[in-house]
Amino acid sequence: MTYWAVNAVFLGLVAVTAAAALLLHRLRARGRASSGARDRTEVVRAAGLTTVVLLVMTAVFDNVMIGVGLVGYDEARISGAKLGVAPLEDFAYSVAALVLLPSVWTLLGGRRPAREPSLERPARRAGPARPAQPAAGPEESR
Repeated sequence: MTYWAVNAVFLGLVAVTAAAALLLHRLRARGRASSGARDRTEVVRAAGLTTVVLLVMTAVFDNVMIGVGLVGYDEARISGAKLGVAPLEDFAYSVAALVLLPSVWTLLGGRRPAREPSLERPARRAGPARPAQPAAGPEESR
């Protein structure tokens, strides 16, 4: 089995998870007011920056690990396309993480809406009764 075949299975599972998360997100958004184009632009920018940083870090560290002999690949199982000494197949895990983590976050409930600050004082918790005065020490009891 080639690394692309392993990646296809893994990325297929990621795609199913992402589709479920997208469907759930759309169902939740149906009942809410639109968050606006500005929020979407910020999300796209953040996702783009995250993608660039993660792929650059993957390229750097994969090349280092392969270059020093920490990790090796069977040449018969890779496509031959490389970025430095790292096979292109190795970047599939970074792409999977970029898609899978936000998808799981969405499926698990994502960010909760912020609570409105209350002007009322919070109720005191019931706890053990405290004495009004400190207990008398050995010198005071004589």
